[in-house]
Amino acid sequence: MHKRVRGAYAIVAMIAGYGMLAFRDPNGIRPLVLGKQEKNGKTSWAVASENVVFGGLSYHFERDIQAGEAVFIEFDGTLHTRQCAEHPRLNPCLFEYVYFARPDTIMDGVSVYQARVDMGVLLAEKIKREININAIDVVMPIPDTSRPSALELARALGKPYREGLIKNRYIGRTFIMPGQATRKKSVRQKLNTIPSEFKGRNVLLVDDSIVRGTTSREIVDMVRESGANKIYIASAAPEVRYPNVYGIDMPTCEELIAHNRTAAEIAREINADACVFQDLAGLEAIIRRLNPKIEGLDSSCFNGEYITGDIDEAYLKRLSGHKKQPENQPQPTPIDYNVSVDNSEE
Repeated sequence: MHKRVRGAYAIVAMIAGYGMLAFRDPNGIRPLVLGKQEKNGKTSWAVASENVVFGGLSYHFERDIQAGEAVFIEFDGTLHTRQCAEHPRLNPCLFEYVYFARPDTIMDGVSVYQARVDMGVLLAEKIKREININAIDVVMPIPDTSRPSALELARALGKPYREGLIKNRYIGRTFIMPGQATRKKSVRQKLNTIPSEFKGRNVLLVDDSIVRGTTSREIVDMVRESGANKIYIASAAPEVRYPNVYGIDMPTCEELIAHNRTAAEIAREINADACVFQDLAGLEAIIRRLNPKIEGLDSSCFNGEYITGDIDEAYLKRLSGHKKQPENQPQPTPIDYNVSVDNSEE
């Protein structure tokens, strides 16, 4: 499979009558971890994307499965491991640390929480260079992923940290929802404001990233409606300018708000007074400082440099064409789960 499939994958498979197989792509773009349990003299193993699941199952984190490595576990608990790639190289996805992973995860030797705390410190330095911080009254996170960064950023700026946006936990992640109207409606359902926290204040909102801009634009409008004076937005990630083709259904280039736009142009698009984005080199340095053994990072959604070396502009155009629906194509309709049963005949 390593020879036939290019890209990112972390696979777990049960082989009937034999045991469990798990393996990771040769670049280690997607995470995969191994857990172990010793109970009543028997050894059991578990495999997951993130080590946080092991504690609730009474397993402990054993180690990361390496890039290109395969593990096979027999039914009696015997573990076999083998490096199956010819040229493995650890290049984890940078966006995992920014957004996808849970903050309590340790991923490829990096504490995701500590990485996000450090992102806040680094971002604060850039804000000092680009915004008059005396004009900022309060720092607020756009929940939930940005909280560690926002809290540390507020401390570094010497500004009050407040919670003015309250999240409805039963709404999914909006940037991967189908359809602009659905995403826009979901933002209003997803977040409520506390107007007293915004009225008459200049607010610095901190988000983990800005992808389409739909969420950011709606949030800015909500905050203005709640009485805020000026609204600045800071992103713990750099501008997302390119699609992620390695297993994450990200938008096409044309749908990304940062594609071919400057920070000032993005601010105008989302009705903010200013936008500040993290520097990519600094963000990469944070991850590699936390684990110097990481050889590189897949930062393709930020810089357009795809780690497998086989993604070009022609591929991205084909991808964009596949994702676009013709205007006359019928849109999917909601499924009606109300079922009526006809009991007229036995």
